[in-house]
Parts: sequence; structure tokens; C-alpha cells
Amino acid sequence: MRALAGPVKRYALERGLTLLQPATLKDEADRVRAARADAIVVAAYGLLLPPGLLDAARLGAFNIHASLLPRWRGAAPIQRAILAGDRETGISIMRMDSGLDTGPVLAQHSLSIGADDDSGTLHDKLAALGADAMVAALAEIEAGRARALPQPATGATYAPKIQKSETRLQWMRPAAELERAVRAFRPAPGATAQLGDEVLKVWRARVVDAEGAPGTVLDRGSRLVIACGESALEIEELQRPGGRRMSASDFLRGRSLR
Repeated sequence: MRALAGPVKRYALERGLTLLQPATLKDEADRVRAARADAIVVAAYGLLLPPGLLDAARLGAFNIHASLLPRWRGAAPIQRAILAGDRETGISIMRMDSGLDTGPVLAQHSLSIGADDDSGTLHDKLAALGADAMVAALAEIEAGRARALPQPATGATYAPKIQKSETRLQWMRPAAELERAVRAFRPAPGATAQLGDEVLKVWRARVVDAEGAPGTVLDRGSRLVIACGESALEIEELQRPGGRRMSASDFLRGRSLR
């Protein structure tokens, strides 16, 4: 499989802009200074910038972060917000320092999290919001009107990278938590559930008012309803290993589940 160029690279190549793709940023500060860069803008970069880079550009280094800092500092703010049941998230434009998403904030823009939002739809909304916010912030910085305010000392939470073990649905948990997990892990890496010897991907689900021993497949005819620690989860779309995504009714056709 051949790697495809990302949108930033394609944009640069189409317009004849200088494009650097170093294997590491460790020794890039001198090159940035030589280029007389006005600003460094970071988006979705999973590592800390080397200290020498933070002041290598004339105006400084700035990050577009997909949360309302100091809530959800770290690698997976979108997924963590959905998992936690947050009703609101947003974009923070931050002047970078040596910490992990700890720098002073120049601007924040909030966004409601819809009941049907998953990490994919929320990512796209925040990306559009963040792009506009960064362009506006850079104009304010260049004009000398920007004010970077320290983050509050309280309310900080950490959004660690999603681990594979987290994607397995645990039926002892409330159905509302599992429904959020399905959305948080869609489109990637996908929530999973064990059925016999198979590990199924669960793509869509909803909470229903039903009770039973956690993990029990409840009798709902052509519906696939699993009892949870609180209420139940109706699986609406799933995928068998190596198969295609299908509705629960198609999955159940000709199959009897105890």
C-alpha cells in the first residue's frame, strides 16, 4: 500500500511552497530561524516541540487544541469528551510552552456535542472551527492586539491516548456509558464486543429501557438487545471479523442467539 500525501503537503506542492518533512524536529530550530518564519502553528501533533523550536519563529509557536483548556489536555481530547458525556467542547488557541498543553490561551470557541456526534463528526466540526480561529488569532498577534491568559489552576484533566483494551464493551457498565463508547471509538478504532469465539465491531447502538443480567441477550425478535449494569444496549449496526458492516436484523437473520 502506497502512502498518500496529506492535504497540507498537497497544498504546498500545488503552490510551489517550500516543504520540509524531517524525521525528527530535534535539530530543526536553526532551519526555522534561517527561513525567517513568522510563526509556528501546530495541529494534531502528538509530541512536545523541542525547546529550541518554541522561540525559533518571530511571533512564537501556537497550537490548535481540540478542547476548552485546561479540560482534556493530551492526545485524545475529542474521544475523552464523548466518553465523559460532556455536552460541550471547543477549540483553544494556545501559545506553546514546555508543558503538555499548558501554555497561555489566546482564544477559545465552544461547540455543543450532539447526541449523534461521534469522534469523526466532532473532529470535522472542530477542525473547521479551529482553522478559522487560528487565522483570526494570527492576525491579532501580528497586529499586537492578542492577549494570552494563563490557564486556570483548577479544572485541568488529562486525555490520554486510547488503548485497545478500552474499546471492549463491558456489560457490567451502564448502557449510557457503552453507547458513548461506541460513538467515541467511531470511526476508529471501533468498539468491540465478544460473541462466542468472535470479536464483533459495534458501530451503532442506542440505550433502551430493559433489564436483565449484564451480558444477557434479551429476546426482542429481530433486534439485538444486550442487558447492561443499568438499562440495556440495542446494537443497531455491527461487523463480523473480515466482513462488512451490517444491520443487526441482517446479522440475526437465520441465527438464533441464546
